[in-house]
Amino acid sequence: MISMKHSVPFLLAALTAMFAAGQVAGEPFHHPFGEWREYNRDWLAVCPDAIEEENASAGYYYVSCFASTGTGQNEAGQPDYKLTLILNRLNGELDVAFSDQADGGTSFDRNRPLRIRFGSEPPMLLTYGTDLETRYTTVNQYFVSDPAKRDALIAAMREKASATLVIPLAGDDPQAFADIRLSMQGVLASLDFMDAYARRVEEYN
Repeated sequence: MISMKHSVPFLLAALTAMFAAGQVAGEPFHHPFGEWREYNRDWLAVCPDAIEEENASAGYYYVSCFASTGTGQNEAGQPDYKLTLILNRLNGELDVAFSDQADGGTSFDRNRPLRIRFGSEPPMLLTYGTDLETRYTTVNQYFVSDPAKRDALIAAMREKASATLVIPLAGDDPQAFADIRLSMQGVLASLDFMDAYARRVEEYN
């Protein structure tokens, strides 16, 4: 049985190592932690061997394939900011989530909108409580809850080479923002991998 408790830190470490090494491409391989993985340019895609439907309420890991990209590195050796695409293996739904793991706790100011820009196009505004929500037991991972904005964001991620996240930072300065550029190179290949490996299940509980 795969333990999310032990696997996720190692996944984050793998992401960090991938970003440090630059763009990576490769074939699917089976990881000793009981997962199929594939590096696609700036993205790491993962499909666990098992589907644990009885643990679905504890986290997406148990019933999903997922792919992430991120930037920076915090004191724990994990990406400061991360985007994750999540394919639910039970119903085929595709989600997208933003994670803030910057040092000092959750730095995202929930009172101001997160902006995501793709080139010269007008930014997409995502407001906590309306467009963004936390799920499961996490406090620093924000799922795009508005279906129309979620689908528009995923469509742009498929088409564009990069995105810039303008993250409002909590604190005394209302003009404090972090501008984070994330590569979208590898999104399409990661989606193809997740679609193919979502049905490769060795254990179902």
